[in-house]
Amino acid sequence: MSATIQRETSSANSAEAKKTELRVNKNKCSWASYMTNSPTVIVMIGLPARGKTYMSKKLTRYLNWIGVPTKVFNLGVYRREAVKAYKSYDFFRHDNKEAMEIRKQCALVALEDVKGYLTEEGGQIAVFDATNTTRERRDLILDFGKENAFKVFFVESVCDDPEVIAANILEVKVSSPDYPERHRERVMDDFLKRIECYKVTYQPLDPDDYDKDLSFIKVENVGRRFLVNRVQDYIQSRIVYYLMNIQVHSHSLYLCRHGESNHNMEGRIGGDSELSPGGKKFAHALRGFIEEHKLSDLKVWTSQLRRTIQTAEELIVPYEQWKILNEIDAGVCEEMTYDMIQNSFPEEFALRDQDKYHYRYLGGESYQDLVQRLEPVIMELERQGNVLVICHQAVMRCLLAYFLDKSADDLPYLKCPLHTVLKLSPVAYGKTFLAGGIVMLEGHVRMSLQEGYHMREEDVFPVTHNHDGPFTSKSIPLQSTCLGVTLIPLTINTNPTIAPGETNPRLVSEEHFLPVLSGPATVGLCL
Repeated sequence: MSATIQRETSSANSAEAKKTELRVNKNKCSWASYMTNSPTVIVMIGLPARGKTYMSKKLTRYLNWIGVPTKVFNLGVYRREAVKAYKSYDFFRHDNKEAMEIRKQCALVALEDVKGYLTEEGGQIAVFDATNTTRERRDLILDFGKENAFKVFFVESVCDDPEVIAANILEVKVSSPDYPERHRERVMDDFLKRIECYKVTYQPLDPDDYDKDLSFIKVENVGRRFLVNRVQDYIQSRIVYYLMNIQVHSHSLYLCRHGESNHNMEGRIGGDSELSPGGKKFAHALRGFIEEHKLSDLKVWTSQLRRTIQTAEELIVPYEQWKILNEIDAGVCEEMTYDMIQNSFPEEFALRDQDKYHYRYLGGESYQDLVQRLEPVIMELERQGNVLVICHQAVMRCLLAYFLDKSADDLPYLKCPLHTVLKLSPVAYGKTFLAGGIVMLEGHVRMSLQEGYHMREEDVFPVTHNHDGPFTSKSIPLQSTCLGVTLIPLTINTNPTIAPGETNPRLVSEEHFLPVLSGPATVGLCL
């Protein structure tokens, strides 16, 4: 009898485990499987200093963000591994037989790594970042694609604007490992001669004859004109759409959450509550911040929920409402506290804890759903000038994950406290690297900045507003090697009994506002 009961119990547990497993696996279904039916190799084409690496990195970041596993294979990295000491442009002369053989071998090694990534490591798209300026090289890549059943899509960057080329050389090539001495005049002279070496053998794509059957997009003068030829599938159309939206220009993006809401004070998620008194003070402080730093050309975007609209109304500037900026839909859990969710839906609470990115609220959304919803916002942000986005925690996490190149595993845990503004300043042709980190601990924001990467002095402007006192602002003199992202704490002490640096115990969880920050923190970042 006991054996029968044991078998029945075991069977029931097994069925329940299988049900949970199916739910988790269903949530984990990758968008890549819907968008690609075979691996694709994106092949960059163009003379040096035409923004190929810039486009490669941005495209890779975008594809990974929407859930398509993508990796860049930069041939310059392979070449520097093979030839440790770069001497001069002579290495790139077409009549330098020894160097030509080295460069060809580097390309073959890189293509083998591409094959390994797409066939053994779960990759869906590989970006082959090199000049690929000859038909011979491109035919070799096409043969490689046919042998391995990979689709091949070419991206050619053509630029004859001397100002753009010079800016690219000065902003990127001066800091290249090829030029450790960082001497601007010598770098410019040598690199211009390197470009001339490539021009001798450069064969642009020919859409009317030789290359008329290839799939490609030709980008002219960093997006002033495009030519698209024979797009094969959905993912290639997404690539074309993205490349037609990115623009190379200096601008800043400001991200912040709405001011503290009544639901924040009660620990409830979702809903459409109004601002608390502390949230209204933040909105007033935000207005002072915009006025003090003369952000007159700033566009302001909000969601269609009252707490973001009320925050924007205090700014006395025009603002646009975007429904797709609304907070993640928590379904049946809307306006509940986490304790209420755990008590009412213990299984759902556990599933969310296991996989926060893919978990979908009952009748609501997952972070994965939210990323898909926010894609039009990313496209618009790539085209705009200076923009302040007043949004919500989950939305801000998704936007930050795109700009900071964070994985799906990291995205749901990015720190986005209330009453804090993040400034992102992309570098036109810069590399993407995170030069520092933010540590949230006991109500303090601490700066962790890696050696060698600092902010420009004019990019550092913390603002403090203590209760009803005046605004104060100061610049921190830091040596600059790149533009970056500034974390700008608009510190508001809404409770005069709490001294700066102390923490209100009511608001110390990840989901809530840490009301008093000890000081400014800076995250150095190039995008």
